[in-house]
Amino acid sequence: MAFHEIRFPTSLSFGSTGGPERRTEVVTLANGHEERNTPWEHSRRRYDAGMGLRSMDDVETLIAFFEARSGRLHGFRWKDWADYKSCRPSQETDSADQLIGEGDQVTTAFQLVKTYESGVHTYVRPIRKPVAGSVRVELSGVPQLEGTDYTLDVTTGVVTFSHPPDERAQVFAGFEFDVPVRFDTDMIRTSLASFQAGEVPDVPVLEIRT
Repeated sequence: MAFHEIRFPTSLSFGSTGGPERRTEVVTLANGHEERNTPWEHSRRRYDAGMGLRSMDDVETLIAFFEARSGRLHGFRWKDWADYKSCRPSQETDSADQLIGEGDQVTTAFQLVKTYESGVHTYVRPIRKPVAGSVRVELSGVPQLEGTDYTLDVTTGVVTFSHPPDERAQVFAGFEFDVPVRFDTDMIRTSLASFQAGEVPDVPVLEIRT
């Protein structure tokens, strides 16, 4: 099994359905109260890239992508059109979007993350597949230069500074990102609607841990 650093064609993923999934274990007690627990620290996303009526060229593109990944065998990048930025979808990314760490004069490597807030509760999601060329980093409000002040591994989402940030220096980043996924089927079913158009009703896609 390997991961292919290639993105599923965005023209085909646009309009897909899906989103985050949690696993919660619920035990109902004799008195009617519940105990709830989860074995998952992070959510897992599922999508359906099934296409309605599309040109035969689109269908062929999907089949070629599927075959090149050997079905479920190899992972790939996926653009979640509902959640692919460090900021709100209607805004432009900024280097101050997300706090990814704080300096201690020792640590040089920081994982890109996105924090989701609702009321007083938050969820911090690791970002493993940033989009190359979209990441901007600042250190306590001072923009940093990639290749000089830091390096970025676009396969892991780790930002590594050339020198450890000072004590309590805040590290911020803004970026676009993909979701690491694989096909959740080893079969693609197509339906020929005409000589110029076809349908692929079900193309399940599942997020993977990297």
